[in-house]
Parts: sequence; structure tokens; C-alpha cells
Amino acid sequence: MAITKRTLKSCLAALALLSAANGLLAAEDQPLWELGAGVAAFSFPAYRGSDQTNNFLLPVPHFTYHGDFLKADRQGIRGSLFDSDWLDLSVSLALSPPVSSDDLKARAGMPDLEGTFEIGPQMDITFWRSENRARFVKLLLPLRAAITLEGAPKDIGLVFHPKLNMDITDIPGMPGWNLGTLAGPLFGDKRQHAYYYAVGPQHATADRPAYEAKAGYAGMQYLVALSKRFPKYWVGGFVRYDNLSGATFENSPLVRQKDYFAAGIAITWVLGESSTRVKVND
Repeated sequence: MAITKRTLKSCLAALALLSAANGLLAAEDQPLWELGAGVAAFSFPAYRGSDQTNNFLLPVPHFTYHGDFLKADRQGIRGSLFDSDWLDLSVSLALSPPVSSDDLKARAGMPDLEGTFEIGPQMDITFWRSENRARFVKLLLPLRAAITLEGAPKDIGLVFHPKLNMDITDIPGMPGWNLGTLAGPLFGDKRQHAYYYAVGPQHATADRPAYEAKAGYAGMQYLVALSKRFPKYWVGGFVRYDNLSGATFENSPLVRQKDYFAAGIAITWVLGESSTRVKVND
């Protein structure tokens, strides 16, 4: 079966959004790697500011890896460059799915939004951590460069997303359940915002005037995730709230909705794991 753009969009969306709600585990001996598979259902806007929603039910992979340098877990895929009790420096990666303009009234007749890949440094500052390292409060400071995923990739600017992160393992009264929260503003340069929100004269219409996007503030984002790891499977879900009020591009005709929710729920089964155990410290 041929891989259509819609199928690719679904797969990338699953990988990008499910990572926000991956398992939250205390510092303990864990397998070096785990492999598995599951199913996820989620709902999210076509792009930040879109008034059209995509709903999906599809299979998703389960993969964790806790190497000395490369790590793949609830925080995504990253490479650890420096790690101390209060300061971590890593390589941060992110994905976003493609969007077909044919499916969106706001972008009708405009070029499609390609899927993107982001990479850059991330510094994490730990403000507080419990003695057993199961609970903590951190400031995450990722700065990533974004490129499109297409035959001739394009550089579409920089994204800066400082976030306050609080994780609580073993919620009181709910043994084994883990809570994670993230909150913080987003910022982008002119190329980043122009890719999503600029309207060139050739694409202007009576309902969609030409618009030139600027660099700067891109809104606030809040996320709450809840999960539990069982011996052979994992369940989790998340809710994310975005607010674009005050964003430098909020007057773009492509911004049709300034606040919205995205949510997802998933269950994955662990099909195999490493016999090698490693100490995992958040």
C-alpha cells in the first residue's frame, strides 16, 4: 500500500504528540531499551491558530532507550551532553506533521505546510528534586532550528520554548500513577512565523488579505499528562491548552482561533526489553 500524505501526517502527529504524554517513571533500575506497540486516539488543530480540528485513531510505536548519551523517553529523543544535579545540557529534537492546504478553508489555494524536523540545544535547570529523585521542578530551555521534511529541505527559522516542568511520581492516593505538567511561552523568528502565518500578495483574497509576519512572542502553552506503567503495558493521556493572544502574528488572516485544546490518550504494550538494567535519573 502506498504511503499517502495523510498517512504520513497521522504517523508524525502520533510521534510528536504522544511524546508529550509518555510514561513518567521514578529514578530506578530500568531496562536499557524497550520496544512495543499500541494504539492512540487524539484531537488537535491542523496548525496553531487553525479553526479546523484533526481527530485520529491509529497504531503507535513504544520505544524507550536510556543510554549514556542517547535517550528516548517522555521528553522525546535527545542526546545528553552534560549532566549534573542541577544542570543538564542536551540535544533536543522535535517533529511536526504536514498539513494539506486542500483540507483547510483558511489556506485554500496556498502551498501545503510540510512536516518539519527541529534540532538544537536544550538546557535544563533543576530548581528542586526530592531525595528519591521521583519528583522535581525544572526550567527547560530548548532552542531549535526547524527544517521542512521534503525532497529539498528548507530552513524555516528558529523556535525557543522555555517551559516550567513539574513531575510527580506516585500521586498521593494513586499508587503508580504519575503526573507531569509543562507551561511556558513560545517565541519564533521571522522565518518561522512567516512559514505558518504570512500571506503573499499572490495568495491574497477578499477574505484573506496579504500579511507579513514578524518575529517575537508566539503565545502560551500549558500541558498536563497522566500515566501509569504496568508490568507489560502502559496507559497515559494528556491535555494541552494553547493561547495565541498577544502573539506577534495574531492578526494574520490565517489565525482563525486564538485559544484551543488538544488532547490524546494511548495504551501501549511492551513486547520486548533489554536484559541490561540501568539507573535512570530524571
